[in-house]
Formats: sequence, C-alpha cells, structure tokens
Amino acid sequence: MSDEQAVGADEPLRLPEQVTLRYRFAAGRFASHFFTTLKEEQRLLARRCPNGHMLLPPRPVCGLCNLETEEWAEVGPRATLGGYTVVHVPFTDPMTGVGRPVPYGFGLIRFDGCDTNVYHLIDETDAGRLSIGLPVEPVWRDAAERIGSFADILHFRPLYEETG
Repeated sequence: MSDEQAVGADEPLRLPEQVTLRYRFAAGRFASHFFTTLKEEQRLLARRCPNGHMLLPPRPVCGLCNLETEEWAEVGPRATLGGYTVVHVPFTDPMTGVGRPVPYGFGLIRFDGCDTNVYHLIDETDAGRLSIGLPVEPVWRDAAERIGSFADILHFRPLYEETG
C-alpha cells in the first residue's frame, strides 16, 4: 500500500444522508405536573426548597443550594425582564420548526416570586424600548390550542405604563 492510499484509509467515510428520528419521552413527575397545569389551568407552578428558593421550571433538587424541593407554589404570571436582545439573524424556532421572522425580541424572564429565569420571546423589536427590570406579562395561546409546553405562552408583552 502506498503512503497516499494509507492516508485515505484513515479518513472517515462520510455519507450525505439526513436522518429524521421521531421520538417521545417521559417528562417526569415534576415537569408533567407543571406542563399539565400550564395547559389546563393557565397557571405557573414552581417548586420551593427548604431555603425558600422558588424554581421554575420546577426541579426535584434546588440548583442554588442542592437541597430537595419540598412543595409546589403558584408564581407569576407577571414577570420581570432580566436580560434581553433583539435578534436580526434568521433562525428556525426549535419549539415549532418554523423560521422566525426577524427582527424579534428574546429575553430572560423571571416570574414574580421566582429565583430563576426562563428564556422566551418578547413582543418588542426596538431594543431602545427594552430595559432590565421592565415588567412583562405572558400572552397565552388559546386554551383549545395549548399542548402543555412553554410554547403555550406565545410571547411576553412589555408593560411600559408601569415603568413611567
């Protein structure tokens, strides 16, 4: 075998195929209860740990102090913007598989009563109108269209009138 053949033999064979896998997974005890309540009752439930940390999404163990969570508590639906950006690059939404029209607002949302944030869409594309601490509220999908995921909240609406 020549040196040229030996180099080619070490290269991995690449096949230009697209594989689509459809699967379902169990959400688990905490996420199942959280998403069922979100879908059916339009309420947000967090888990409280012994040190009082409120976690949303709910978790069996607090990531802030490493203690098991003890109880459910309703939070929000009002929230505060903890960080934000306005995206100007085309993007396929991983929750829907549909390309998002640009620009769009995206931010860190902290529900009133929580110690953790979630990422979600913001109904604002002018970064000059957004600010950390801005109050926001969820805009819900119609009850008949809800599926039991964070996509049941279409986006968050800024509450400018409350900031003066």
